[in-house]
Amino acid sequence: MKDLKYLAAFSIPLVAFISLYYKQSFVWSTPVFAFVMIPVLELIFPVATENLNSDEVNNKLKRKIFDWLLYLNLPIVYAMVFYGIYEATAKTIETYELVGIIISIGIVLGVNGINVAHELGHRQTTNERFIGKALLLPALYMHFYIEHNFGHHLHAATPEDPATARYNQTLYSFWITSIFRQYSNAWRIQKKLLKNNNHHFLSINNDMLWYILVQVCYLAFVFFFFDYTGLVIAFLAAVIGFLLLETVNYIEHYGLIRLKSKSGRYERVKEIHSWNSNHIIGRIVLYELTRHSDHHYKSSKKYQILDCHDDSPQMPYGYPTSMVLAMFPPLWFGIMNKRVPKEMILT
Repeated sequence: MKDLKYLAAFSIPLVAFISLYYKQSFVWSTPVFAFVMIPVLELIFPVATENLNSDEVNNKLKRKIFDWLLYLNLPIVYAMVFYGIYEATAKTIETYELVGIIISIGIVLGVNGINVAHELGHRQTTNERFIGKALLLPALYMHFYIEHNFGHHLHAATPEDPATARYNQTLYSFWITSIFRQYSNAWRIQKKLLKNNNHHFLSINNDMLWYILVQVCYLAFVFFFFDYTGLVIAFLAAVIGFLLLETVNYIEHYGLIRLKSKSGRYERVKEIHSWNSNHIIGRIVLYELTRHSDHHYKSSKKYQILDCHDDSPQMPYGYPTSMVLAMFPPLWFGIMNKRVPKEMILT
């Protein structure tokens, strides 16, 4: 039964469905649940720092339920996107209801779309990677697969990494630098991969071109069936979805920098280069994304067996709560700056 705790991750799309179905004041249920109720629950429930023993790890790796809990997000995410667009375009609604619908869809795209895509993007099987990319599609962020796997994990906690927030950088400044630099980096990485494999830019092996084509087709599909209003909803919901991703990126590595050796090379990525959180509610809802230190320490590890490292810098709150705090820079700096190791600040 403990393995089924990750069913709680579906509470976000469930609340979103209620929001879309009932509308009126219920339309704001999703953001209230995600950024008010969950942070409150994180303060109530205890922090869980225990790790699995070797027998437990082997047992959990054999159980396919953990994988199917990820796969199930694919139909749920697409169902919520198109149901939300339908409710907004086929019925007469108030402006505030339209805004609430867009935000609700965006939260589902961020939590159950991009977050799950991140996990599946690290898998070795083609089918799982395909599902991961399909989950990135409605968020219009398919380039994330390339930049994250071939860029971020190589350059994390260095100035070369656009997904690592600098010390004293605000969330809003980070949104701009990270979004545009990640997209640019994804193209740079793609061109390098093509060159290394002797492929032409217009080759069918140019995934970035495929991503553009598929995303344009997706938007064209939405426009064909739901007109301009549906297109605007799909686009704005995608923006909210990837802004949530970038907010997570911001809190994951804020102010943490890998030091250089005498030779000028960066030290290898260690468990000290990501912020860890053991707040149980955030761990469950985000499929253990909050144990980010261990994820970077060994990116191939599946979410259900990620460990807590004592040496990892610990966040005082869970990821959902920290995302809210990051939206208020003075408050964020007051809480987090004193926790950044001094030797990293001086670099």
